[in-house]
Parts: sequence; C-alpha cells; structure tokens
Amino acid sequence: KSPNDDCGYDISDYCDIMDEFGTLDDLKKLVKEMHGRGMKLILDLVANHSSTAHKWFQESRKGKDNPYSDYYYWFDNPPNDWTACFGGSAWEYEPLRNQYYLHSYAISQADLNWENPKVREEMKAVVDFWVALGVDGFRCDVLDQISKDFPKKLNGNGPRLHEFIHELFGRPNCEHIFTVGECWSANETNIRELTLDSRKELSTVFQFQHLSIGNRDDYGITGVDLSQLKKILVKWQHFAIENDTLYTLFFENHDQLRYISKFGNDQELRYESATMFATQFFLLRGVPFLYQGQEIGMTNSYSKNIDEIRDIQAFNYYHENKERLPHDLLMKAVNFRNRDNARRPMPWNDSAYAGFSTVEPWIPTYLRYQEINVEKDLHSDRSVYKFYQNLLSLRKSHPSVTLGDFKEVQEVPESCFVYERILGKEHLLVVINFKDSTELNLKGYSKGKLILSNYDHKTRSINGAYQPYEIAVFQL
Repeated sequence: KSPNDDCGYDISDYCDIMDEFGTLDDLKKLVKEMHGRGMKLILDLVANHSSTAHKWFQESRKGKDNPYSDYYYWFDNPPNDWTACFGGSAWEYEPLRNQYYLHSYAISQADLNWENPKVREEMKAVVDFWVALGVDGFRCDVLDQISKDFPKKLNGNGPRLHEFIHELFGRPNCEHIFTVGECWSANETNIRELTLDSRKELSTVFQFQHLSIGNRDDYGITGVDLSQLKKILVKWQHFAIENDTLYTLFFENHDQLRYISKFGNDQELRYESATMFATQFFLLRGVPFLYQGQEIGMTNSYSKNIDEIRDIQAFNYYHENKERLPHDLLMKAVNFRNRDNARRPMPWNDSAYAGFSTVEPWIPTYLRYQEINVEKDLHSDRSVYKFYQNLLSLRKSHPSVTLGDFKEVQEVPESCFVYERILGKEHLLVVINFKDSTELNLKGYSKGKLILSNYDHKTRSINGAYQPYEIAVFQL
C-alpha cells in the first residue's frame, strides 16, 4: 500500500495492496491463476526506504523514547552534504523530533536503518508474508543502498551489504524463490559476491553500464556511441561465462527512456531499430527481461507542459532549473529523459485512451497510440511482436543460445557487432549492423543458413552489404 508520491515506491504498508490496484484477495487469485498456467509471479520489494506515512516512521518521528525510534537514520545536524536522487538535500528536518532524517529519494521516502536488527526482522517478515501467499520471487529495488557508510560518505554498497542480503534471503524458506537486485553500484567484484550460489544472496542482479552511455547529469545526452555499447556487452558476456553467473539481458524498464528513441531511429526505421536491439541482446547468454511496450516498438512520448509530467524526479528537475533555463530547453530535456516515457499506458488499439481504459488514466496517453498499438502491430506485415515471437522461439529451440559459449568475431567494421554462439556441433553466427549501411567481409565465414532476418530476406550470404539496423542470424 502506498500514498503514491513516487508511483508506489513510497510504501506505507508492506503487507497490503494499493487501493488503486485491488485487494489481497485479488492478489491471491492472481497467484492461483498464474500458477495454473505454468507462470510465476515476482513482486517489487522496496527495502531501502518506506513512506513517511508508514506507521514505523509516524512513531519514529515522535521522539527517541519509542520502539521505532531507530528504524530510520536521525541526526541532530546533517552529517554530510548528500543530495537526494530526486533533487535537493537528502536531509529533511522533522520539527516534532527536532532532528533530520535521511531520504535518498523523495522527502516522503525515508531511508530505513538496516543497522537496527529490528528493521531486518521486519523485512524478513515482509518477505515471508508474500512467500506464504505463493509469490515466487522479488525484484529488489535499489538493494545495494541498504548498507551505508557515513564516515566514508557511501550511501550504498556499505560494509554490511552482503550480510544483510544473506540474512534476508539465505534462509530455507527462500531457497526456491528467484531474486534479482537493482544494484546501481554493480561491478565485477560485488556481482560475483552477490550471485554465487554458495553465498545464498541473490539469483542475479541488474547492472546498468549499457544504459548510462551518453547520459549527463543535467538530463541531456552527449551522443550515443553504439560501438561502446558493443564493448560493454562483450565484457559482461565473458564475465558471466567465466564466473558461471546468471546475467540479465534487458534494455528497457520502468525507469528508462525507450531504447530505440535513444539509440535507434524511432521514425522511418522504427521496426528495424526495435528488432535489431532485440536480436543484439536476446541472443546473448543470460536471462531475458522484456518490458511492456518494447515488443511492439514503443517510442518516447512528449509533453508540452510540466503539469503533464508524473515523474517526480523530472518534475523536481524542472522546478529547480526553471529560473535558470528557458521553458522550451527544459521541456526538451525533460521529455527526453523522464521516466514517464516508459510508464505511459500500454496502447492496445486506436480507440479512446488507447484501449487501456474507458476513463482518463493516471498519466497522459501515449501520443503515437493511433500509429503504434498492439492491434495494429499484430496485423502488420512488419510486426515487431511477431519478430519477438520468432526470436524467442529461436532462443528456446537452439541450446547454444541459452547454454553455449560466446565468441566475438574480431576485425569487423566499427558499425557492426558480430558474435558466435557455440554448443557442441551447433554453431550460430549473429550479425548486427548499426545505423549506417555497411559492407561486411568476414574472413573464414562463407556459408551459412539464414534462420532469422529483419529485412525479409529468404536467403542471403554472410558477407556483403548490410542495411541500417539490419540483423541476420546464420546456422553454420
């Protein structure tokens, strides 16, 4: 349950459902019906902070002499100059207690003090509550922030991080669940430690290096280098295979702009861009994560006024800078980078509100819904959805994709990414061409059976001309 200051990430009751979404009985029915279809359900667990409307905070703010006093971080004066991810100081004065509390995000999202064993017991009880209802796992929001080091000014990835995670999930009743951590500080060292089976911490983690290419702190973008993206993906493929760890394959989520609007051509070559990125990522080794809308090639949207924006981070950024920058320039930055781009309702058809509802939804409708929607895509000769079906079918039917080795093919044009997937006698070659037309001439690769193309080729040779955003997968 949540007051919804930050789209549900400000939790006021960890063992209930938001009124807007239904009841616990609805959740129980959802679990039953999903399990009956061979599906599993993962919930989003926000363990770093709660809403200031939560009972724990409401009691904690009263003073130092109640059982919830140390559930949050309180200081007489701010101990450092940390800023909140949503803008402004991370420290907020509470007059009732005459102290400051830490909020790494919105003012209404107070960081929980995981150094307090009572807090850890509370969060274990939360996990157990949902596991008992049949939930199959958790996506763990900003999990690497639950351990902090104030002397070293580390608001995350602190010295007790692994201890806390192991205490939460390394218990017998959690052995069967799937856990994926959102860890912005993820690197080779701590990913290995977080995901090794013997440590009993997490099943896998998200790492975001490939999403930060070209980003600036001021909501701008410096220019996207697709060859840099290639190098990052190669690095993590080798890491995952060498360490026998699960890698997460994703390029969109609820916090990110639409990938083809940032990296591709979301107008004339939208289909080609969407299918190229799908192939580039989902024929790698790892666990594919698909985010709603990418399977029909959704793009960024646009708002003329800041009042249409629901993303608290973008909203705050606009108001902090409106005296310094002109409206048009600010809105250009906000439109490109705000999280609403991924949160617009799913466009099912071209009717009112894109078929998402019969009444005005909580956020403006996706602007291109009459052009890009599920119904239209399914009936298109160039259906992104149908390409995804073929791609995932290929992935499931070729063990080399899920279990095989990965080998980057060297000495290719900078605008190409070519790799092999190999398992026993099965040998696939994946050719990815970026935004420019390219002539490919691979030595030692002459013959192969074309098994997937986004340019409707029935046959084609491995070498030769590749069009912008063209992919080709060959069985050698």
